[in-house]
Amino acid sequence: MFLIERQNKRWWHLLNSGTRLAVLRGATRPFAHNVIVNEYPKSGGSWLSQLLSETLQLPYPRNRLPMVRSCLMQCHILNPTGMKNVVVIWRDGRDIMVSFYNHLLIGHEFGDAEHVAKNARLLGIRDPDNIRENLPRFIEGLMTNVVGPSFTWPEFVDRWHGRTGVIETRYEDLLLDPKAEIGKIVVALQRDLPSESRIDKIVENYSFQAQSGRESGTEKKGSFLRKGVAGDWVNQFSPDACEVFNHYAGHALDTLGYTRDPQEKEHC
Repeated sequence: MFLIERQNKRWWHLLNSGTRLAVLRGATRPFAHNVIVNEYPKSGGSWLSQLLSETLQLPYPRNRLPMVRSCLMQCHILNPTGMKNVVVIWRDGRDIMVSFYNHLLIGHEFGDAEHVAKNARLLGIRDPDNIRENLPRFIEGLMTNVVGPSFTWPEFVDRWHGRTGVIETRYEDLLLDPKAEIGKIVVALQRDLPSESRIDKIVENYSFQAQSGRESGTEKKGSFLRKGVAGDWVNQFSPDACEVFNHYAGHALDTLGYTRDPQEKEHC
């Protein structure tokens, strides 16, 4: 169907991005009242969107053109103009760097191998599997827009953190107690909260284990659902990676209140 994603078709992706942006800015508002999950990529937005879609009983159009009806929209948008009912999900920026590295340089089952190879060429990386050695170069490339979106994680934090009317959550809190966190978001959206048993079932259905067939923490390289944990950055960051990250994004880490315990300070 025309509405379904056309892999490697530039015209389709341009049409999809333009249509989605119009919907996010309120083009369908007379006919639809959308809930928007906004994130810097690799912050857990897909998981949150799945949970909220089921909880709120809203369609979640993925890999297709948006719908002219109330639905849940996931996006990576810096400019908030016209956007309402926005939930922003945060994640430790160091974990984002590791996850984004795997996404852009290792790839996954839904990705584009040609795009992955292009990212490696742009960064001058010949052995993408050597994450620890390449991570400083990757972080700098992401922070200077050599690869990745047109804006950086610190820019996204500066624009969206503490913004009036925006509901904020954290990937780490969602991992710790998804039921409680979803409940807080639904109440903040002024929507009806389903029964506890219903939320329990939704959380179970969209757990990492249910979707991947693996326990959280069991890594599968090349999978979109790679590991499903928080704090794994300490296993990949070298002192050089810490230095580059702190140079570009240390202030954003502090803004979001991600404290650095003694073990992390010693590591960096």
